[in-house]
Amino acid sequence: MNPIFADLPTTVFEVMSALARDTGAVNLGQGFPDDPGPADVRARAAEAVVSGWNQYPPMMGLPELRQAVAAHYARWQGLEVDPASEVMITSGATEALAGALMALIEPGDEVVLFEPMYDAYLPLVRRAGGVPRFVTLTPPHFRLTEAALAAAFTPRTRVVLLNNPLNPTATVFPEADLALLAEFCRRFDVVALCDEVWEHVVFDGHRHRPLMALPGMRERTVKVGSAGKIFSLTGWKVGFVLAAPGLMRGLAKAHQFLTFTTPPNLQAAVAYGLAKDDAYFEGMRADFARARDRFASGLARLGFSVLPSAGTYFLNIDIAPLGEHDDVAFCDRLVRRHGVAAIPVSAFYAHRPVRHVVRFCFAKRDDTLDAALARLSGLAA
Repeated sequence: MNPIFADLPTTVFEVMSALARDTGAVNLGQGFPDDPGPADVRARAAEAVVSGWNQYPPMMGLPELRQAVAAHYARWQGLEVDPASEVMITSGATEALAGALMALIEPGDEVVLFEPMYDAYLPLVRRAGGVPRFVTLTPPHFRLTEAALAAAFTPRTRVVLLNNPLNPTATVFPEADLALLAEFCRRFDVVALCDEVWEHVVFDGHRHRPLMALPGMRERTVKVGSAGKIFSLTGWKVGFVLAAPGLMRGLAKAHQFLTFTTPPNLQAAVAYGLAKDDAYFEGMRADFARARDRFASGLARLGFSVLPSAGTYFLNIDIAPLGEHDDVAFCDRLVRRHGVAAIPVSAFYAHRPVRHVVRFCFAKRDDTLDAALARLSGLAA
């Protein structure tokens, strides 16, 4: 078997979720809400599967969804894209990222990765033949710096993979960081592969700024979005890809031989959902922000050092003030002895240079968060 996958350990998400099931712990590890998602969007999917078309939809996606994606991003981010030549629908964002890496790089090409990073990035880059070049981001703010980018970019760099907002750190990169990265992309003639699945899950007045909108980036950016994150329907696996026609032609060919297409009823429902009025999107953000604040305040009252969370479903704590410097061991004790499952952020780094940050998912009901806080009581005292 290919060692890139055969030698991978079981993901920390599966390990912690299994421990949560075995011990009856409150699972704040894996990142999914315990809300079923908007009822009208789910009803539209059910209606479409009963009354609609259930054979192969077009490879690039239903025209109505591609048009809805283009209209949505024009409305929310000021992006003007042609739905016929610059929008593609995939079976989730991870498929979009995998296909893009297969299309954009050849063996030996370098790919700049920002760690901590979503755990799929590194094996996907290596399987496509890419050589990873790491930019290590550190708490509490996880900012980009010119020195770090200068050390990572070389004449062999072909792609930079940016996750913004950033899972697991809950960082929303400021305009200055994005402008700095765009300058390096232009200087080194690099394509930016932008994982922007959390673009709508931002708080405190933040408005998502796509890298594609920055000067000189329109023709060299592949933007990836996710209906699962926008509508809290993580199991649906409906992704969006935006790119200029020259890039999209190669991306489409990779997609053709991965999943080819995506369930048409889900596409129809997402097309409906993307046209929902502002109240849905603003209300969704407000609900998650309230959950974040409830959990953050509870953690702070218990004595934990809480790091900033500007977006995503996640909140991090710094365990160094507790005298803890091994987040893996800490999370193992947390689930086994205290009945709360969390994720060690060192699992998102290639070489574990940061070992004192722990991630919780706060996208849960109040009673779930309160139960976790009750079990954590006394731990930081």
